[in-house]
Amino acid sequence: MDNKGIALVTGADGGMGSIHTRTLAKEGYEVIMACYDAEVAKPVWEAIGKETRATLHLMQVDLGNLHDIIRFADEVKSHFSRLDILLNNAGVLCHKAKNSVDGVEYTRAVNYLGHYTLTNALLPIMGPGTRVVSMVSIAYIMGKIGEDFLSPTDDRKFNRFTAYGSSKRALYYFTLHAAEQWKDRGICINVADPDIVSTGIIRQGNVVVDKLCDWFFRPLINTPEQGAATMLAAALNPEFEGVTGCYFKKQKVKKPKKRFYHNIANRELLIRVTEQKLREKNILL
Repeated sequence: MDNKGIALVTGADGGMGSIHTRTLAKEGYEVIMACYDAEVAKPVWEAIGKETRATLHLMQVDLGNLHDIIRFADEVKSHFSRLDILLNNAGVLCHKAKNSVDGVEYTRAVNYLGHYTLTNALLPIMGPGTRVVSMVSIAYIMGKIGEDFLSPTDDRKFNRFTAYGSSKRALYYFTLHAAEQWKDRGICINVADPDIVSTGIIRQGNVVVDKLCDWFFRPLINTPEQGAATMLAAALNPEFEGVTGCYFKKQKVKKPKKRFYHNIANRELLIRVTEQKLREKNILL
C-alpha cells in the first residue's frame, strides 16, 4: 500500500484513539501514536502494527505538562518534515480537584491547553491539505470562559462537569480562531462531537453507579467505533476537503449554535488568557 502521508493521534491507545489509529493505518498512513505512558500503550501499538503491517511510531507525551509538549513537538519536527493529519483525540474528565504541573485545573490543561500548545507547536510542518480535528462534546454548552479559565482549582470550587464542558468549549473556540488565522495556509481545522460513547471517560468513580451504568446505560449509547466515525469522517472523507472551522456530528457538518458561534468577545478572551499563560511559562509559539 502506498504511503498516504503522516498522521498523529493523541491518546492513540484509548477506546476511540486505538480505532482512529487502526483506521488511519489501514488507509495507508504512517501514524505517530502520542500516548501518556508508552509502556501501557505498547500492547496496543504491537497489536495494530501486527494487524495492519503499517509503520507506527509510539511516542510518549504528557499533555498536562507544557514543556513536555514542546519537547515532544520538537522531536516530531526533527523526524518528520510534514504532518497531514492531526487528531486531537485525548481527553480526561477528572472526578476530583487536580492541577497540572503548570498550575492549571487538570481537565482544562489536558483537553484544551495541551492540544492548543501541541497544535501550534506543530504548525511549521503543516501545510495545504493538512487536516486537524479536535474532539469536543455537547457538554461544551455547559462551559464557561472567564479571566480565571486557566487558574488552579481546589475542592471548594471544582465542578467536574463545568470543567469538562469548559475545556470542550475552549477547543471549539480555538478551532474557530485558528480556522480564520490559517485559511490562507490551506490548513483545515474542525471539531468532532462523538456523542455519548461507551469508553472509560464516563466512569463516575463510584462502584455501584459504574456497575449500574455498565448494565443499563452503556448498551444504549454509542460504541467506540460509532463514536470514532465522526472524527474519521472529518479527517478522511474527500467530501470534506477544504472544509474548515466546522462542528461535525454524526459524520456531517452540524449547524452552529449562534449564541456560542457568534460570541467573538469570549473567543478573544480565551486566546488572550491562553497566550498570557504560555508567556508565564516562557513558551513562545
